Amino acid sequence: MEKETGRIEAFSDGVFSIAVTLLVLELHVPEVKEGANPIRLLEDLKLQWPGYIAFIISFFSIFVIWVNHHKIFKQIYKRNTGLMFANGLILFLVSLVSYPSALLARFYMTDSRQLSVTIYTGLFLVINLAFNLLWEQASRDKKLLRPGISDVAIKQLRNNYLYGFPTYLAAFIISFFYPDFALVICVLLWIFWAASSKKITFTESSIT
Repeated sequence: MEKETGRIEAFSDGVFSIAVTLLVLELHVPEVKEGANPIRLLEDLKLQWPGYIAFIISFFSIFVIWVNHHKIFKQIYKRNTGLMFANGLILFLVSLVSYPSALLARFYMTDSRQLSVTIYTGLFLVINLAFNLLWEQASRDKKLLRPGISDVAIKQLRNNYLYGFPTYLAAFIISFFYPDFALVICVLLWIFWAASSKKITFTESSIT
C-alpha cells in the first residue's frame, strides 16, 4: 500500500521545529552593563532559573509529543479529512506551548505560580485529548492503517493515550493546590510515554 501521509508528516515536522525554536526566545540575556562585575552577572543568571526549568520541561515535552506523533504516523498510510483536522489540532496546540512556558518563566516565583502551572498543565491535558482524537480518527477505519498492523497494536496505542488522560486531568486539578507536584506528574508521564513506546506489538506475528 502506498503511503499517502508524507506531506502531512513533513508539514508537522516543520511546525514542531518552529515550536521548539520559539522556546529559545524566552531565554533572555541579563540586562547588565557591558563589563559589569561577573558576580553581578552570575547573580542575575541565577535569578532566571525558572526560565531555564521552563525551557527544559517544554523542550522535552515537545520532543516526546513529536516522538509519539511519529510513532502514530508510522502506522497511518492513508488520510481523510477527519484525520487531517485532528492532526491540525495537535499542531495548533503544540505551537502554543511557548506561551505557557513563558508564563512559567516569568511568574513561577510570584503569587501567580499556581495560575501559570494550571494554564501549563491544562494545555497538555488538551494535547492529550487531541492525540486520542487523532488515533480514533485513524483507527476507526482500519483501511487508513499500515497493512498487517495487529488489533493488539491498535488497542495498545489507544490505551497508551487513554491512560494518559486521567493522569493529565489529575495534574490539572492538583495544580490548583500543589503546583510543583502537578509539574512532576507531567514529567513522569513523559517518561512513561517514552518507555511504553517500546512495548507495542505492531504486526500480527511479532511481539516487541
